This record gives sequence, C-alpha cells and structure tokens, in this order.
Amino acid sequence: MSEFIVPLWLTLKLSFWTTLILLVIGIPLSYYLAYTKHRVNTLLEAVISLPLVLPPTVLGFYLLLLFNKKGFLGYLWYKLFGKQLVFHFEGIVLASIIYSMPMMIHPLTAGFRSVPKNLIEASWTLGKSKLETLLRVILPNMKASILTGLVLSFAHTVGEFGVVLMVGGSVEGETKVVSIAIYDAVEKIDYSTAHLYAFILLSFSLLALLSLYILNRRWSIS
Repeated sequence: MSEFIVPLWLTLKLSFWTTLILLVIGIPLSYYLAYTKHRVNTLLEAVISLPLVLPPTVLGFYLLLLFNKKGFLGYLWYKLFGKQLVFHFEGIVLASIIYSMPMMIHPLTAGFRSVPKNLIEASWTLGKSKLETLLRVILPNMKASILTGLVLSFAHTVGEFGVVLMVGGSVEGETKVVSIAIYDAVEKIDYSTAHLYAFILLSFSLLALLSLYILNRRWSIS
C-alpha cells in the first residue's frame, strides 16, 4: 500500500470502527436519556456534549493522561494486552469515540423523543416486549435520526485533528490519518500533497452532508 494511500485507509478504518461502536453504545444510552427522568440525566447530557465546546487539544491532553501507562485506562490496557494505548490505533479509536459521541447521541435522543407515544403504548397493549417495541416500532420510525447520527459521527471522525494528534501523534501506518498527513505536508511545504488530501476530505464531507439532507427530505415528504 503506497505512502499516500495509507492515511486514507487509516482514516476510513478509524471512522468505521468509531461510528459502529458509537451506534452500539448510542442506542441504549439515547433510549435511557429519552425515556427516563432522573436528576443525573442533565449532568450526563452535559458531559456527553463537552466535546462540542471543549478545545480538542484540552480533551486530547486529558485523554493522553488517562491513556498513558500511568493512567487508569492505559495501565489496565497495558496489563491486559501488553501494549500502551497512546500512539496506537486502539488509542485513537477510544479517543474518537469520546470526541464524536455528541454527533451520535444527540440525533438518536431527538429521534427517540420524536416517536409518538401512542405507537409505543399500542405496541405494549398488543403484548410486545420493550425489546420488540424498540426493534419493530421505535427504530423504524426514527431512521432519519439514525442516518443523521451515522453520517455526522463518520464525517466528524474523518476530520479529527487535535484529539488524534495529542493521543496518537503521527505514527506511519498506525495513527497518521489524513488530517495529520495534511499538517505534516504543510510543515514540509509540500502543498500539492496537502491540497490533494484537503480536497478529498472537502469532497467527502460535502457529499456526505448532501446525501444526508436529500435522504432526510425524501423521508420527511413520504
């Protein structure tokens, strides 16, 4: 695999795993936030939303402290798998999950809250369990929110820079994703490479958002 392609492949790999894990985490967490009333919910939503307002370098700094071998997660990971989280692909995946979490949780929570309560109650009246109601009634009626969460999480991860740089650095074939490759190319005054990477990210982001808006508009009309 050529030196130019590797950062693109790593970026897609990072975004795929981040989005998939966020979907698995996001559905039960958003379900809880949407359908339960507890004092802790406000604090939980605020913590989840922190990456939206917190500078990525600040978040990355604290994750670096948490993920290194002296940090709790880093120490545990090292004992279990024999390698550290920082400057490895697994570390930037965990960092990306935290950084992109609002992009998945917010649309899913809004989607759960948008499903009419009478549909849910009708399903329960017909003897369906909460799991059956979730799978057959709620999720099919919030497909636009699920798509929004998937696209935003994926695209947000593709464009990550500060958090990935702090936690992963710029290790060839391991943590050097496209955003880092652009930074390295600019430092070397290799503007042609930087332009090409930047154009690829710009085109991808625009196409992803256009597809999202077109599909959501079609679903809202139908």
